Amino acid sequence: MVLWFCAAQAAALCTGLTLIAVLQKAGFAAFLPPAGSGAVLVGTLTFQGVTWVLIPFFLRQHQVNWRDVFGLHPTQLRHAWFLSVPVVIAFFLPVAWLLQYVSVYALTKIGWPPGNEAAVTVLTSAQSWWLRVYLCAFTIVIGPVAEEFIFRGMLYPFFKQRSHPLLAWLGVSFLFALVHWDAAAFVPLFLLALVLTWLYERTDSLLAPITAHSLFNTINLIALYFGEQIVRFFQRFHHVHFA
Repeated sequence: MVLWFCAAQAAALCTGLTLIAVLQKAGFAAFLPPAGSGAVLVGTLTFQGVTWVLIPFFLRQHQVNWRDVFGLHPTQLRHAWFLSVPVVIAFFLPVAWLLQYVSVYALTKIGWPPGNEAAVTVLTSAQSWWLRVYLCAFTIVIGPVAEEFIFRGMLYPFFKQRSHPLLAWLGVSFLFALVHWDAAAFVPLFLLALVLTWLYERTDSLLAPITAHSLFNTINLIALYFGEQIVRFFQRFHHVHFA
């Protein structure tokens, strides 16, 4: 079933990428880089969106329900929240931002300055309210649920049963970072995947890594939209109180 799941996802993604390429060739503005909203929409729906469609079939074949797999029980809800939030805010975010800064600096020094991801470009330049709502929902809910099911809920146990657990942990984390296709974010995403897998092992459910993943995305989304305003606020605060 894991192989069938991956084959169905690969077929959907290839179909989406082919459609994007055809529409780009035809000159449709919504599919032209760098801020091709149509390309991002089709790309997300044919990867993470298709995952949401495939999950019920996968669970039905394994005769398990959503509550058990995702940890939607009252005690697990509290455990996931109280474990995920401190891990992300107190430990992971400062380290991830530092690693991102170092990665950008190193890539720039070697003559490979990184650009923004297509999704980031679309987020910052989106004019229509529906596109902003969709991208926010995707970043906070759709993406984390789909990606955690794929990498922590399906691939990690699959490889863990067939190899050494450490190899499965490192290999799936490497794949998670790789599929985001962002050189500057590769190291932080690899570390994020290691942390998310640890949360999955610690809680034996997907709710904790989904919560952490969603929180990480939410904070970065806020920083993306309001980062400049926050910096200016603290600069004014420092000037008024400490000048």
